[in-house]
Amino acid sequence: MRRLDRETVDRIAAGEVVTRPARVVVELVENALDAGAERIEVEVTAGGTERIRVVDDGRGMRRADAERAVERHTTTKLPDGDLRAVETLGFRGEALASIADVATLTLTTNDGGPRATRVRAADGDVTVEATGRGQGTTVEVTDLFHNRPARRASMAAPATEFERISDRVAAYALLRPEVAVTLTHDGRRTFATPGSGSFADAALAVYDREVARESTTLDAGASVPMGDGEASVGIRGLLAYPSITRASADHVRVAVNGRPVAMPGLRRAIARGYGSLLPGDRHPVAALSVSLPARAVDPNVHPTKERVAIRAADAVEGAVEDAVADALSTADLRRSADVAMDLEAALDPVESAPSALGEADVIGQFSGCYVLCAAGDDLLVIDQHAAHERINYERLREAVASADVPSASLDPPATLSLAPEAAAAVERYADELATLGFDADPFGGGTVRVRAVPAPVGRVADPESLRDALAALRAGEDPDGRDALLADLACHPSLKAGDDLTDAEAAGLVDRLGACEQPFACPHGRPTVLAVDEAHLARGFERHPRRG
Repeated sequence: MRRLDRETVDRIAAGEVVTRPARVVVELVENALDAGAERIEVEVTAGGTERIRVVDDGRGMRRADAERAVERHTTTKLPDGDLRAVETLGFRGEALASIADVATLTLTTNDGGPRATRVRAADGDVTVEATGRGQGTTVEVTDLFHNRPARRASMAAPATEFERISDRVAAYALLRPEVAVTLTHDGRRTFATPGSGSFADAALAVYDREVARESTTLDAGASVPMGDGEASVGIRGLLAYPSITRASADHVRVAVNGRPVAMPGLRRAIARGYGSLLPGDRHPVAALSVSLPARAVDPNVHPTKERVAIRAADAVEGAVEDAVADALSTADLRRSADVAMDLEAALDPVESAPSALGEADVIGQFSGCYVLCAAGDDLLVIDQHAAHERINYERLREAVASADVPSASLDPPATLSLAPEAAAAVERYADELATLGFDADPFGGGTVRVRAVPAPVGRVADPESLRDALAALRAGEDPDGRDALLADLACHPSLKAGDDLTDAEAAGLVDRLGACEQPFACPHGRPTVLAVDEAHLARGFERHPRRG
């Protein structure tokens, strides 16, 4: 047994802090925020391995502090060495030193004096010189992992690495709207928030006008029991209306004391606040900042500080859930206006049969939603949207298997405003999207140009279906058949409520549904056909079956 030398210890520590380009960006952005920056510019080249540059207008550093900043475990953020009193995002004093150990780092900073200081650290050598710069700090990181060939070789494609970076920067932009945040990739601006302090303005820059418009802001407070007393909880942020949803929970962003964190408990609390307003398979778009006393949070429980420990976490999550529910109480509630009825007793789903549709005769349509059929002693009620979904899904699945997906060109092309990480994924998954019938490419910022979309069974998919396709691909769902993705694609071109059908069209729909491999459920698992037998109708009318 022997003690490791200091150089080896430092290299191990660097590997814990700097795992990929996104971690470098996070550390530098947090330093800028801790310095009181009102404007932060992030520039990335080639996914971050070639170059990362972060510029801020914060307080900056004097020469002596700048020289010391690249040494390990030097910090101005830890009052009296008490971790319980930490109120900054950084506190360990190892970020810049760890970055300098795996890259070339150039730090240019000025605390408002007549001259700035430039510190360059590369391969263990540090040089310091005077230079010119206004107040603030610029950190440039180049040739990341040049001395870690195995780590560099393990990096994903540049588009994937930038996707991770854009996700992290977008979180800071949304959760710190008082700071103007700009993200640029390979010379092309991805987004720029104005720093107005408005959550809606930040959402407009990161997402699009629809999300900004169809949302409400939240500014609430609560007291929760904590130890022998109580603690104040502040909850601020933006909640998109239930009409704006996503296929994954990636767009539920949470910060604790200004630090974006991956906290499943708080994410679930936000979802519970939406309650029945959301479909079971959809997730909201939300950005909430939770403020707690420093004594209630331990930020030192995760190597990269992506999680924190919260005292009385259940009580805090309950406060978040209540605040979300209260904020949405005056929002768009039309999606929850379902009438409670005992349908289970009256309508039994048809789950299995040799072919209950083989003898089904169309007798009409009800409410522009349902096809009514007579089948022996049963009245069949067919949900035309769910039925068409099943037909589209099986045909699309067959087409994908044969690599021959029908596609329809859009003239002029449609444009979609996507979150930065989703826009980056368009390039990453270009081949997969083409296989599914999409032709799309980035068009600057978060805008994507859609030239073609899937057109299963002659119906053209909505360009918006690209959002769900990207979400499923990014989540790695169904890597072989991607059934969930195909189910989402099948939904968009399918018949909707209010689409009137002629008797011939309705009969054709029933015939096609009956020919499906699984005709009695839509691709999402909901029933397509409900049956009311004659006996049930007779009992309802207090008659005996087959009697007058």
